[in-house]
Amino acid sequence: MELSVTSRLLSCPSSQLLKPRVRVSHRTLTLKHPQQPALLFTRHQNLPQMDSRGTISRASLVGDNGSPTTSSTIVTGRIGEVKRVTKETNVSVKVNLDGSGVADSSTGIPFLDHMLDQLASHGLFDVHVKATGDIHIDDHHTNEDVALAIGTALLQALGDRKGITRFGDFSAPLDEALIHVSLDLSGRPHLSYDLCIPTQRVGTYDTQLVEHFFQSLVNTSGMTLHIRQLAGKNSHHIIEATFKAFARALRQATEYDPRRLGTVPSSKGVLSRS
Repeated sequence: MELSVTSRLLSCPSSQLLKPRVRVSHRTLTLKHPQQPALLFTRHQNLPQMDSRGTISRASLVGDNGSPTTSSTIVTGRIGEVKRVTKETNVSVKVNLDGSGVADSSTGIPFLDHMLDQLASHGLFDVHVKATGDIHIDDHHTNEDVALAIGTALLQALGDRKGITRFGDFSAPLDEALIHVSLDLSGRPHLSYDLCIPTQRVGTYDTQLVEHFFQSLVNTSGMTLHIRQLAGKNSHHIIEATFKAFARALRQATEYDPRRLGTVPSSKGVLSRS
């Protein structure tokens, strides 16, 4: 890890610097850490706490008076990366919770790619998915393993879940369809699913796989997820509104709560996977 600052020496306890080399720069401090993007601080502030993965929590960014700062700060690094290989599929997933909505998915299932684009765009996550599988048989295994890998990537990216909002709730309309999603990043996997999709397929995609996708994602991420259809007749609209509502609810839940100041959002003091 390297910190660079030019002009005058910066005074900071060595425990906060994690024993890096220090050079000084005028008013701009850039932190670099292996396998993590640079983090830029545009004014003088105390160095935030960094965990072993090089992640800096927004909740740990404080000004000189000890209060949280909201000045121009770019925070990245909550990234989960998973490779899952079986006799049926080969799946690679990378998810950045603090992204900008970059979608780069190629699963061999066009409709699933379209839905993953919704997850990235409306959640403002960077979602990279590459998958090959036995789609000559059907889409089941690839759909399942992509969801399992995304759930595991979310689990990695969330870490100890300190400082997050934890809960998310959103209703998304798409023309005649209206879908409500409520979720809790509790560490306890549970899916309650109530969609009535009127056709068996959208394009070549088997609509039964929608429930299986979310069940697989819930199982590996440790998420409590409720999906309810309030209105809708068109299968494509119902499914797309579901992914949009899920993306927005997940965005709410993963965002930092500045009042929590980096603590775990649980009266137990821990949010475990089991």
